[in-house]
Amino acid sequence: MTSGAATLEEQSSNADRRAYPRVLVALPAFLEADDARHSVQILDLSAGGAKVDCGASLSSGTNVILQSGTLRREAVVRWKAGGALGICFKSELDARELAAVIDRSKALEIWRSTRK
Repeated sequence: MTSGAATLEEQSSNADRRAYPRVLVALPAFLEADDARHSVQILDLSAGGAKVDCGASLSSGTNVILQSGTLRREAVVRWKAGGALGICFKSELDARELAAVIDRSKALEIWRSTRK
């Protein structure tokens, strides 16, 4: 593949090989890479990584730091498709950390729905 972007088939195949189940979330976050800070949206999350919507052009292998609320994790970009990046955490989230992020996403979703 010459473009560096993962096809839908490759993403689906990667999903089948994932070690951790992913949970859909919708959380604002920041991704630090190469001395720059980018606003991103976390789209899904697992103990081992995340998918983020990111407008920055970051290539596979780029070291990043994902920050959202109390979550701060060093990670590596594993794939890029359109505006989405798949990142793999350098240290896994434990069950408590993962639950806290998921709960925060649910609370934010409820808050957003009451503001309409």
